[in-house]
Amino acid sequence: MAMDMRKLVGANFKRLRDGKDLSQEDVEERSGFSQQYICALEMGQRNPTIISLFELAQAIGVSHVELVMPLSPEEIDKIIREKSKVSSRRKQKGPRVISRRKTSSRPDPT
Repeated sequence: MAMDMRKLVGANFKRLRDGKDLSQEDVEERSGFSQQYICALEMGQRNPTIISLFELAQAIGVSHVELVMPLSPEEIDKIIREKSKVSSRRKQKGPRVISRRKTSSRPDPT
């Protein structure tokens, strides 16, 4: 039976991220990947490119090779089902405020 590489990468990423005591939001800030993408990755629902794997590994301070290290199917399922050990920091920081900047240097006609 072939191993589902998406689940393997997701389980390894979640395990390593938790081991570094990083929340998904921390990784979002470090990598530029959305928290939703990271969540889907950890559930084995994303098929990241090699470049994405490298960038995500850098964001959590590990080698990209560690994201494809073999795990047993039982370990993969257990990690994917587990609640993350690192809670969301967004609750502690408060809501995120997104400001919009003008991209044009021309004066507003109004």
